[in-house]
Amino acid sequence: MSEFLEKAAAELNSKLAAADFDGTAKFDIADEGAIMLDSDGARVSDDDADVTLSADAETFQAIFEGEMNPTSAFMTGKLAVDGDMGMAMKLASVLA
Repeated sequence: MSEFLEKAAAELNSKLAAADFDGTAKFDIADEGAIMLDSDGARVSDDDADVTLSADAETFQAIFEGEMNPTSAFMTGKLAVDGDMGMAMKLASVLA
């Protein structure tokens, strides 16, 4: 398991602690693996989810660190979304 995934899951857990996120989402990170988000928090896993967000590690790192807006990443083609778009928008507000 990559150090990047572990660090990203920890960052997501701190962001989710104050949020009301009631669905399931997966971050599919190219050449790294996947992180699941649900009511239990974030963890390294590749389970099925309501929405899957796919991008490279650099894009996800910029989103997690607040350097890139998730909506902008999607609009410029750096972030792909598959599944429940409403859930993706809810998740974007958590990450912002």
